[in-house]
Amino acid sequence: MSDTSDTSGTSGIDPSVLAELTRLRESIDNIDAAVVHMLAERFKCTQQVGVLKAGHHLPPADPAREARQIARLRELAASAKLDPAFAEKLLNFIIAEVIRHHETIADGAR
Repeated sequence: MSDTSDTSGTSGIDPSVLAELTRLRESIDNIDAAVVHMLAERFKCTQQVGVLKAGHHLPPADPAREARQIARLRELAASAKLDPAFAEKLLNFIIAEVIRHHETIADGAR
């Protein structure tokens, strides 16, 4: 996810350009850290959903909810000037992991 701050091979670059590159890469690193922490929080919530579903014998997947979430995220992405198709791929990846967790939780509850 991260663009590294390695500046090897940059000896011929103007120092002001190198400073800006370093500043931008530090911002990228901070954003990557925030993304990881936000995903961790999201998965804490989805784990609780998985426990609740397993306790009430609900299926691990909820295709209607997933479709609503994908549509919602596509709209958010478009308004944020992010490719909606990319946002959908990312959410589908996350949803697949959540379903896997829910299946594991349900298997443990049986």
